[in-house]
Amino acid sequence: MSSPSARRLTGGCYCGAVGYTVADSFDYALNCHCGNCRRTTGAACKPFAGIPRDRLALTQGADRLLVNGDDRTNNTHCATCGSLLYSVVRDGEWVHVTMGTLIDVPSIRPSAHIFVGSKASWHDITDDLPQYQEFPE
Repeated sequence: MSSPSARRLTGGCYCGAVGYTVADSFDYALNCHCGNCRRTTGAACKPFAGIPRDRLALTQGADRLLVNGDDRTNNTHCATCGSLLYSVVRDGEWVHVTMGTLIDVPSIRPSAHIFVGSKASWHDITDDLPQYQEFPE
């Protein structure tokens, strides 16, 4: 289980308008290959790390957020540069922090690939992590 007293990591968007801190106590990390994650990141997959929402805090740029969705399920971007910072999931209780927006190095690494049934046909997964057609049960 996550620890509220864990080391804090910094993260932010490409242009620097939005910054955040998050506890380095993620519960899981995965590489998502679904079409939505590919389109929101512009990459073959979205490496993300999951943590209770109250462990992430904006440090600057709260007024610069572009939220696609509602308070319970959304993708939160920087409105200036478009960086996908995190996704609010699980009825608003958790966030999936986009690992590429972390400035500091987290202690967790992705443990599997998910939604490989819809991965980009031009992308080959070349590591030995487990692969799931959808979300693992």
